[in-house]
Amino acid sequence: GAAEVTRAGGGVLSSGVSIKGSVKFQKELVIDGEVEGKIDSHGRLTIGVNAKITGEIRTKSVIVNGTVDGNITAEERCELRAGCTVRGDIESPRLVVDEAATFIGSAKIATKKA
Repeated sequence: GAAEVTRAGGGVLSSGVSIKGSVKFQKELVIDGEVEGKIDSHGRLTIGVNAKITGEIRTKSVIVNGTVDGNITAEERCELRAGCTVRGDIESPRLVVDEAATFIGSAKIATKKA
């Protein structure tokens, strides 16, 4: 739950919280609210069931349970869980899509050349 994330040095934006502007974080962030703007990090992002993200996401890894309108770029992996909706393009070396996920856009799955 949320307590584990906080102990690991991460943060939580709970449902009912809305942010306009860019979000930056270091290690871990769980967003369950609304964000309008860019999310930029080298950490792990979890987008909760109630979350609505409008804008570009650039992180090391991302797990989507909610709604994203915008492009996602993940350095390591992107996971679309059941019930989520992503409208935008995804670029990641590893992409996991649950069969009950909605994904409208294109995917570029490319591992970085050494």
